[in-house]
Amino acid sequence: MRRRNVAYGLLLVLAVAVAAGAVFLWASSRTLHEGSAEVGFARDMMVHHAQAVEMAEIVRDKTEDEDVSVLATDIALTQQAQIGQMQGWLAVWGLPTTGTEKPMAWMGHPTDGPMPGMATPQEVDRLDELPPDEADEMFLRLMISHHGAAIPMAKAVLGEAPSPGVEQLARAIVTSQRAEIEVMQGMLQDMGAPPAEGEDPAAIDGMDMEGGHHE
Repeated sequence: MRRRNVAYGLLLVLAVAVAAGAVFLWASSRTLHEGSAEVGFARDMMVHHAQAVEMAEIVRDKTEDEDVSVLATDIALTQQAQIGQMQGWLAVWGLPTTGTEKPMAWMGHPTDGPMPGMATPQEVDRLDELPPDEADEMFLRLMISHHGAAIPMAKAVLGEAPSPGVEQLARAIVTSQRAEIEVMQGMLQDMGAPPAEGEDPAAIDGMDMEGGHHE
């Protein structure tokens, strides 16, 4: 019950946050351009979120655990809404949803491969194939890693003094995903499974990203 209450509470808070983000965007007159941190953040986080939505929907439709179902539904709805918000930014800025720069170039360390925290295609396929109880545990572990990588991305754009709408969303990501990591670690414990290693929410929240992009 505790986890369900936390998940429902996060869903309500984030629904309000998404609506507030739209207001912030409308109120901001700043024009963004190719190469800016905000544009890179929006494009990369859309890709990152899209995989989280995919994994959440897989597990939501197969789990037999009510708490996992609530959490997966929360993640799918919230992150899909945030994708829509970021698509709206790019439309307002007059920019396409994809660019020519490599992922994470706006952070100063472009990558040729998947962004940190992203599951491999094989892991996503396995998540779809496993029986419900095993899929639940795998989902929690993959999502803890996924959230743990999204937090530093959000903190990196916050270090660039972003426009109000971007700042509001980035702060919501840091807050909500730290809380969900704690919830998911607790769910693993309740399952009798070992915790996901190296994903201390307090440590993640205090991380400094190297090589931030400055204009």
